[in-house]
Formats: sequence, structure tokens, C-alpha cells
Amino acid sequence: MRQSIDRRSVLGICVGGAAGAALIASGSPSLAAPVTFKADLKGASEVPPNTTSGTGSVTMTFDPATKELTWNGSYSGLTGPVTAAHIHGPAEPGKNAGVVMWLSTKGQPFPSPFKGSAKLSDAQAGDLMAGQYYVNIHTAANPGGEVRGQLVKS
Repeated sequence: MRQSIDRRSVLGICVGGAAGAALIASGSPSLAAPVTFKADLKGASEVPPNTTSGTGSVTMTFDPATKELTWNGSYSGLTGPVTAAHIHGPAEPGKNAGVVMWLSTKGQPFPSPFKGSAKLSDAQAGDLMAGQYYVNIHTAANPGGEVRGQLVKS
């Protein structure tokens, strides 16, 4: 009788060990899914607000695994050519902050639609995920920004 108990125990350990190994293998850490952000750009969101008829929108996708941020957007109805387009932060809605990164190329025309990408630092990724970034498009008539929108998870 003792032999059969030992064999069953050994069999149970082997089967359990194989199941445990399979469970561990299937439980490997998954990479975080990309996160999408959107910003609705309008003059009323500027600080202080302005009365432009210009509008725009931006969609950004952040990949936490690679820390790459990609974007595409468009604008229309601005008072003139774009002089600069940036991501600003960290700031909550209604507050101003410095430039984090350029969306436009300094001294170059900024077409609509537009697209681009950049790698973020850990600190920048944290601010983005916390909703602390906004997009601002500047013109000569509105050097502080003609249209602005907070980047929010969508």
C-alpha cells in the first residue's frame, strides 16, 4: 500500500508541476496597450481666451513599451499662417505652461493636416498620462496661441 501512495504522490507532483509550469509560462507579463489622446483645439480654451473662428483637432497615440508618441491633426480658419505649434505642460486646463516639444519645425510652414512622432522621457510620459499636456497653435495675430486643447485619454 505504501508503494501506491508514493506513486500517486509522485504522479500528482509531476502533473501539478507540468500544470504549474504551463500556468507560469502563460502568465508572462504583457506589454501595456497603446493609449490614445485627443485634443479639441479652439480659441475659447486659450488662457486668456480669444474669439478666433479657427478650430482644430489632434489625435495622439502613446506606446508605453517604446515611449513613442505619434500624432496627426488638422486645423482651419486661423487668422493667418501658423508661426509655431507645440505641446505644452505640465498644466491642467486653464493654466499655462512652457513648451515641452515642437509639433511644427521652427521657421518652416506648418501644413494642415499634420503628423509626427517623438520619444518621451519617463517624466514626460508621466505628465502625459496624468492629463497635464495641451496642444497650442500660434499665429502672428495670436502669438500666445490662437487655438488650444488639453490632451485627454479617449
